[in-house]
Amino acid sequence: MPNVNLATDNSPDICVWSSLKKEAAAYATKEVALSSLLHATILDQENLGSAMVNHLSEKLATPDFSTLKLRKVLAEAMESDPRIVEYAAKDLLAVKDRDPACTSFLQAFLYFKGFMAIQIYRCSHALMKSGRDLLAFHLQNRCSELFGVDINPAARIGHGIMLDHATGFVMGETAVIGNECSILQGVTLGGTGKADEDRHPKIGDRVLIGAGACVLGNIRIGNGSKIAAGSVVLKAVPANCTVAGVPAKPVGGPCCDNPAKSMVQTLGEAK
Repeated sequence: MPNVNLATDNSPDICVWSSLKKEAAAYATKEVALSSLLHATILDQENLGSAMVNHLSEKLATPDFSTLKLRKVLAEAMESDPRIVEYAAKDLLAVKDRDPACTSFLQAFLYFKGFMAIQIYRCSHALMKSGRDLLAFHLQNRCSELFGVDINPAARIGHGIMLDHATGFVMGETAVIGNECSILQGVTLGGTGKADEDRHPKIGDRVLIGAGACVLGNIRIGNGSKIAAGSVVLKAVPANCTVAGVPAKPVGGPCCDNPAKSMVQTLGEAK
């Protein structure tokens, strides 16, 4: 298998990987039934990249596309884009920091489908950029089948993303998500027509999007904004603005410096 250790001494994945191994070692002793899984997935791996390759390939495998073949494909994707492993570490840090239900890096890495779906997308995006579009669409389809998350490989996603619960998340071909965003289940970042053009939303940095919200069309959602659950957003949203309703309208100004980090879902000030 190609080497996927793309970390440097000061990269975030070094810290996350160290914590992940410690947690896995502790649980391998505590939960003997999971010992083989923890060794194969984490403790016997060299780094975060190889652990991701092993874990995701086991999830994605089918009778027609074996785990062994998938390991090679995912490792090649990570080699082609060194940011995949770095961004995965930042995603894990985001989940651990923002989700009160997350008790460890290990829990998120093994079982949070939002985290896994984002990493599968990152690999499919790298494959797409390398001209391997059919493989990219294969990964998109398997991710949709497994996790109910449908992200077009051509879409662009930054780092520090928490896709909470994840079921029903849809992101179109020309959509963009910035850095440090938090998005809940059932969110659609969709287009409004079938013309072959830039037709999907552009989400800024530190944006919080509530469950079931739909953001449609080539519109900009400004940095630090908040979209209330169930809203349908059809017009651009200024930075640091809260919108709600169908169609969504501004209902308040800045709620806090970083709504994606605070995760406060109400329309008032963050406490």
